[in-house]
Amino acid sequence: MSGYLTGVLVVLAFNVIAAYAVYLPLAAGQLNLGIAGFMAIGAYASAFLTNEYMWPMWAAIPLGAGLAGLVGLLIGVPVLRTHGIYLAMATFALGQVISAVFLNLEVVGGAAGYPVTDYAGPYVVYASAAGVVVLMLLISRTRFALCLTAVKSDATVADLLGVSVRGMKVAAFALGAAVAGFGGGLYAHHYNFVEAQHFNVLLSVFTVLYVLFGGTQTVWGPLVGAAFFTLVPELLRASDQWRYALFAVFIILFMAVRPQGLVTSSLFRLFRRKAEAA
Repeated sequence: MSGYLTGVLVVLAFNVIAAYAVYLPLAAGQLNLGIAGFMAIGAYASAFLTNEYMWPMWAAIPLGAGLAGLVGLLIGVPVLRTHGIYLAMATFALGQVISAVFLNLEVVGGAAGYPVTDYAGPYVVYASAAGVVVLMLLISRTRFALCLTAVKSDATVADLLGVSVRGMKVAAFALGAAVAGFGGGLYAHHYNFVEAQHFNVLLSVFTVLYVLFGGTQTVWGPLVGAAFFTLVPELLRASDQWRYALFAVFIILFMAVRPQGLVTSSLFRLFRRKAEAA
């Protein structure tokens, strides 16, 4: 496999992990624009453990993910009292605050960045992304996923049916934060360097676009959206400086025609019926 193809697939793997981190809160009707902040927590925490305490990478990255999830749980309780655009603004500010903290934290390099000793190879990244996809598929078959759908569709009816609306929202937010932290830790150990400037608001916004374009109605939407946003610009590379303009025009036209996303529940059922018939 060429170095170029390896690099593209690694970026795709990271985008898939980030997309599912955004998808989980969206499944409960929450737009999290601070996902980059939780990725930064996982990246810096796991890198600090491997650098300073000589923890093995396989233990440091999950712990960094757990720390990001814990922060998501603690912050999610007050933040999720807001709704709609106010929730988006609150999570946007949260991501900026977390990034600013690491930018000024000298113990992890501050603005100069933080080198990481242990290295996670490309195949570790591929396997981790595949593991996240499998985990999401398993979650999609549980009662938890049904409760999230009920909360998103009609929180009042879900509450009348005995679903803890607030509990489901906080759980989805914290679980999404943990997945983001896992991706951040993996990112730090693959590129062997962490800088707070990478975990900015544009990273959060682009990741949200992956999910919205792919669709939030099925668990496959984030995977398709991340793959589209990662691979199509590379396929348009031959058009040089026009490739991003062409890509942007296509996105605008597509979302105008199909605002519910590329992969919908009806489309998924159609494919499943055809597969069963075949």
